[in-house]
Amino acid sequence: MPSTPINRIGLRQPDPLDDFEPRKFFLDGIEKPVHVAGAGPAVIVMTEMPGISPQVARFARWVRDAGFTVYMPSLFGRDGAVPGVEESKTIFQRACVSAEFRAFAGQGSSPVTQWLRALARLAHGECGGPGVGAIGMCFTGNFALTMMLEPSMLAPVLAQPSLPLDDPAGLEIAPEQLAAVRQRLDREDLTVMAYRFDGDRFCKAQRFAAYTEALGERFVARVLPDSAANREGLAPFFEHVVASPHSVVTAHLIDEAGQPTIAARDEILAFFARRLASKE
Repeated sequence: MPSTPINRIGLRQPDPLDDFEPRKFFLDGIEKPVHVAGAGPAVIVMTEMPGISPQVARFARWVRDAGFTVYMPSLFGRDGAVPGVEESKTIFQRACVSAEFRAFAGQGSSPVTQWLRALARLAHGECGGPGVGAIGMCFTGNFALTMMLEPSMLAPVLAQPSLPLDDPAGLEIAPEQLAAVRQRLDREDLTVMAYRFDGDRFCKAQRFAAYTEALGERFVARVLPDSAANREGLAPFFEHVVASPHSVVTAHLIDEAGQPTIAARDEILAFFARRLASKE
């Protein structure tokens, strides 16, 4: 079961992440810090902008407490911080021009997905089980789909996938890779879970329509009403830059029984459990 909710005041303070083990993984010639916690099959939790916030860490703890080993890579920003507007904008702008990411249309899959696929292989080797799950959020939201090119990846979740930023119907994956993923989904009877708010400015209906056209019934979309989004105690980035319902299981989640965002969280945890359950 998920852990006891953290109060909203606590989520506005920096998170020391001291219940995670800080590790460094050198994969494909690149070293990145990764925060690891828990036991059981591996789930990779990829942060949203502007970095590993207390809300992202809270979601990772829910995954850990549901019986998984969480691998939370540091991809941008200051881990555990609650940055102000200007720092958040700087982090966002740096990521947009980084060679690791493909933020705009026509550029194909982000190179960092190669490193993330290697992390999935390593995590599967360390944790065992049938395979690995992954969730991407916002800037990383598309990445879990590209990670399906790694055979150990079995449970991809796309939370408000926001790239490419300049094409609402873009999918941030090379056409040949998208075709290979579709073939694998059909061959292995797998599905992709995806979540967004109806009025999201960065992940619009056109993107989910494009995913549906590309993946058919293998793409399972959940669109939450804007009224289900938390509007209280938002970090500066979400209040002043995002400025719309956006983060389904983190910043805009309402941690109360019966809320649609809690139902989405529970569905994601159940999806991981179903796909990663031991087949022995």
